[in-house]
Amino acid sequence: MDELVIVAGLAALPAAANFAGGLIAEVRPVSDRSLGFALHAAAGIVIAVVGLEIMPRALEASAAWVPMLAFVAGAGLFLGLDRLADHLEARTASSGRNGDGGAPWAIYGGVALDLFSDGILIGTGAVINPSLGVLLALGQAPADLPEGFAAAAALRGANVPRRRRLAAGSGFAIPILAGAVAGYLALREAPQTVTLSVLAFTGGALLSVVVEEMVQQAHEANDSRWDSLFLVAGFTVFAAVSTYLPA
Repeated sequence: MDELVIVAGLAALPAAANFAGGLIAEVRPVSDRSLGFALHAAAGIVIAVVGLEIMPRALEASAAWVPMLAFVAGAGLFLGLDRLADHLEARTASSGRNGDGGAPWAIYGGVALDLFSDGILIGTGAVINPSLGVLLALGQAPADLPEGFAAAAALRGANVPRRRRLAAGSGFAIPILAGAVAGYLALREAPQTVTLSVLAFTGGALLSVVVEEMVQQAHEANDSRWDSLFLVAGFTVFAAVSTYLPA
């Protein structure tokens, strides 16, 4: 039970960062330029999490090809869900309903799904090594802050009442806590290959989120020659965390 409480506490770190991002959107408007920089920095952090921690760990499996396939499968699942979401959005628009009204909640659902995968990642990491769970939680926190901002800003732009926006922001804690607890409970007695494959599967999904969602959204918000610098800076931030807080 104590270990489960620790896992939930770790998941609370990125959940709090996500909520803080939503509060920033409530307090003051942030320029497209700042949002673009923040999203690039978050993308750099997620790429570092996948490249420096997730895949090196996953490839420690005795049959390394299994996590490799799981990595590809994770990306494929996200792309399938993303295509389904686009299809449903197109059907909504063609039916004559206001597509713009549903778009903010579509963003909200995408962030919730990403947080659930973050929770599974933290729970799985804690099974492998408690220090890895800490490291992944610390790495996800700064990446989830701009996601919270983006979701809150979208709801605010759609004139959703503030009370509902704050309730929705608080609700983001549910998917990440559920994912962390589910990942930990489901995998704590699983074979190592299974645990490492789930880790790789989640990593593939996260990398697809970066390419298909975060970077594209960042360029839609703002194009700047400084974008790549913020991406590299984000990567370096997590590299420093990974180096000086070894798992």
